[in-house]
Amino acid sequence: MSMIPRSHTWCAAFAVVLVASCSKKEPEREQGVAPPPVESSKPGACAAGGGTVKDAVAAKFFPRTAGSYCLDPNGETRSYGKEATGTLDTVCTEQFDGECEVYKSFGLNRVVTLRYIDGEGSPGSVNVNLSRFDSPEGAYGFFTKRVVADADPLENAPKPLEAGGAAAQGTGVAYVWRADYVAELSYANELEAPEQLAASSAKILPPLAKSLGDGLPGAATLLPAVQRLPTQERIPMGLSYASGDLLGIAGAGHGAMGFYQAGPKRYRVISIVRPDAAAAEDVFKTLRKIDGAKGVKTLPFDALTFEQQSAEDGPKVSWVVGRKGNTLLGVGDEEFVATGGADSAGKLLDKAEKEQKLKQLFESAGASPEQK
Repeated sequence: MSMIPRSHTWCAAFAVVLVASCSKKEPEREQGVAPPPVESSKPGACAAGGGTVKDAVAAKFFPRTAGSYCLDPNGETRSYGKEATGTLDTVCTEQFDGECEVYKSFGLNRVVTLRYIDGEGSPGSVNVNLSRFDSPEGAYGFFTKRVVADADPLENAPKPLEAGGAAAQGTGVAYVWRADYVAELSYANELEAPEQLAASSAKILPPLAKSLGDGLPGAATLLPAVQRLPTQERIPMGLSYASGDLLGIAGAGHGAMGFYQAGPKRYRVISIVRPDAAAAEDVFKTLRKIDGAKGVKTLPFDALTFEQQSAEDGPKVSWVVGRKGNTLLGVGDEEFVATGGADSAGKLLDKAEKEQKLKQLFESAGASPEQK
């Protein structure tokens, strides 16, 4: 038997250890977890006619189906506020994020939320928030806040939609107003690109908005002050309603404002309608107290002019306001172009043009029983 030198034995052992250590696999790097599959409704989910609204107050308002969509049979109805299971404080944390004070400022008193799904099996869905306010004025004011907000309607307003008393549709969203209610509809589909989502929502939201608007209680007629605003030259969806004090003038009370364009020139019209001439005269007296307000003697009705600064560092906006019977109308500058510099040259009405438009507004409407 041949003898292997001890040194050779040690070297062989070392080589085995070395090979073994080198052959060990490095620990596998952590891989990202695959996202869960997008949840879709099952084809035929609406075959039984859709789900039901588990809220006694609003159950009759919501259509069970609209187009291929239906109330989610497995969905949850949540209600908050008066005659509801949850409080308005709860809806602030669960639904409205940081916007709750905006809702409350218009007199919010009740909210119902639920969901519609696609009966054809796509992951498309429509979430609906139905808010009830203390008055039609508060509800319509909130509606116009959603539609116009603080932006120029010439550039950013959604499209008009035939539903309820008034409605509008943007990309993936729709708003419906009727009496004390405002419905906010939001379409979602995680598998669609922005362009596809816009196209899909344009088809899906209108029939649902129409059915919902038909089911809401209360009059679908526009508020008196809105009806008194002229439609000619008005920018589409260019309407705003103050349920508090119009123009921020203490004591002016609720009223409507329209946004207009005549050729290159922009202007606004305000409308305030009161139950009788005496109440309208009280508002007119309030306007007379504005610093710098002056009477206008060239018009065949009570009229005055005043300037107002819309913001601390904003431009001054000039108004001519008249009263006839129970109605006040006013023509003023469009503050989006009233910069006061060269940029606003030729884009605003002068005083004579405002007076002429104001005269035409009263003449075109004719005299109502309260305007004698």
